[in-house]
Amino acid sequence: MNDYHVVSFSGGKDSTAMLLHMLELSMPIDEIIFCDTGAEFPQMYDHIARVKKYIGRPITRLKAERDFYGFMFDYEVSARRTKNASYHNKGLSWPSARIRWCTRRLKADIADKYARERAKEYNLVQYIGIAADEQHRAKTKRYPLIDWGWTEKNCLDYCKSRGFDWGGLYDIFSRVSCWLCPLQRMDSLRALRHNFPDLWTTLLDLDHKTWRTFRPDYSVDELGAKFAAEDEMEHRQVNLFDAV
Repeated sequence: MNDYHVVSFSGGKDSTAMLLHMLELSMPIDEIIFCDTGAEFPQMYDHIARVKKYIGRPITRLKAERDFYGFMFDYEVSARRTKNASYHNKGLSWPSARIRWCTRRLKADIADKYARERAKEYNLVQYIGIAADEQHRAKTKRYPLIDWGWTEKNCLDYCKSRGFDWGGLYDIFSRVSCWLCPLQRMDSLRALRHNFPDLWTTLLDLDHKTWRTFRPDYSVDELGAKFAAEDEMEHRQVNLFDAV
């Protein structure tokens, strides 16, 4: 079988740096794939379109039979697949640390299905954008960033030197994944509320419509109240300092 070289492209800084530098090094690339969850930041979709124009090559968009919202609200869970025979909640609701259905159903499953189909015809060679300071995550595929010794900071600096800034996302967040992820850090959620009020309003609406709260410790309403109280306390401290 002939080799078939596939780059897994998430749109983040690491996979972007990997893709761009592989092309600069004239490394073999037969296809570039992007697993679309349907819940990326609007700026991320803009970035992917910019990368596609910059490299002048197609990017294959892989999608599950439903997007994030379809699985969250509409997916019917068979009672046979649950320990509770009286399970009647519709949709999978928010993912959690224990049940990360989003990663599996929207990325891993469709990428694996794609790989199985390609492997019927080719010796599949897959390139994954894991940085050198994350090499503990490396498994059996190929990881050019680790080979090059590139850290996450190296990747971001490199992408910015090529004119990519994600509309400022990496100036606000240390990591950029699905904007509505309940597993993101508290400082990321605080930044989301402050910088993207429209998305925060959507997050509130989603939390009101589903059967499980956004996080085990906080609903979106409770997070909003928490952040507002923190903002008020900070405002008072600034005013008190200015008055002294």
